Amino acid sequence: MLNSGDMIPDAFLIDESGAQVKLSALLEKPLVLYFYPKDNTPGCTVEACGFRDSYEAFVEAGADVIGVSSDSEQSHARFRAKHNLPYRLMSDKGGVARRAFGVPNTWGILPGRATFVIGRDGRIIYAFNSQFTPDTHVKNALVALGGPV
Repeated sequence: MLNSGDMIPDAFLIDESGAQVKLSALLEKPLVLYFYPKDNTPGCTVEACGFRDSYEAFVEAGADVIGVSSDSEQSHARFRAKHNLPYRLMSDKGGVARRAFGVPNTWGILPGRATFVIGRDGRIIYAFNSQFTPDTHVKNALVALGGPV
């Protein structure tokens, strides 16, 4: 998995409209990029809602938040609407970006859960990987940005 100090790969993600977006084009300000396994699963819902509930703290810290999974744009739209998520969810078709970041699978089959705080220069400020503590991803990312916990 990529770590603090590493440059991010120039991967592509799919936005809500189905357009390919180059990851480096999203770095107008620091970015919290979190990879999660699947929309509407218990742990992923806890994590997504945690980022939602702390979203203003991320904005105050000057950062944007984007969630990434291999789910379709339509699945993301339903998940965002159901949980009133104020940030974007992007699709990683085939897990290409996930592999480029080196996010490990859990038990060799379940897509991993990892969070990266990325500076405007494309360098990773903070990286965290934990499948079974989705709530700690939010807290750790805020600390990395110097925001409130």
